[in-house]
Amino acid sequence: MAKATTATKQSSADVKKLCIAALLTAVAVVGSFVNIPMFGSKCSPVQHMVNILCAVLLGPYYGVISAFAASLLRNLLGLGSVLAFPGSMIGALLCGIMYHKTRNVPLTLAAEVCGTGILGGLAAWPVAIFVMGKEAGSLAFYTYVGPFLLSTVGGAILSAVIIGALSRSGVLDRVAD
Repeated sequence: MAKATTATKQSSADVKKLCIAALLTAVAVVGSFVNIPMFGSKCSPVQHMVNILCAVLLGPYYGVISAFAASLLRNLLGLGSVLAFPGSMIGALLCGIMYHKTRNVPLTLAAEVCGTGILGGLAAWPVAIFVMGKEAGSLAFYTYVGPFLLSTVGGAILSAVIIGALSRSGVLDRVAD
């Protein structure tokens, strides 16, 4: 009898999650064409929308992996900067944990805004200095937090509309984690 492959051992739920994560990662990369260039970063509201959708549909771990993969692909394709890593990954982790613990969409939106906008913006400051060689001085709040907040609020609004539509149609109950 032939040995079972890794793919056949995975549950259909894991395969479904992987496919959704790959699709959302692709949406984040393609959505990078819609960006707000500010202070050397390219803020992408679609990435934040994807972070929240991953949190609701897949959970925190898939969300962080999707954020990392999208940031990597955006950088390799010249669609983003290294500042995408701290912003998107911190936001994805916090909103994923928030939704996993509370199942509350408004709190999840707030966690994404705080995680990416504030913590991700603050984490971008040393990345900009040490990796990109930028001189940001002590203006981390104004230089990165402001633009990151603008971007993540836009993404939170987009995701709220999409989650509302998915919920009203009953799709959210069939697909969510």
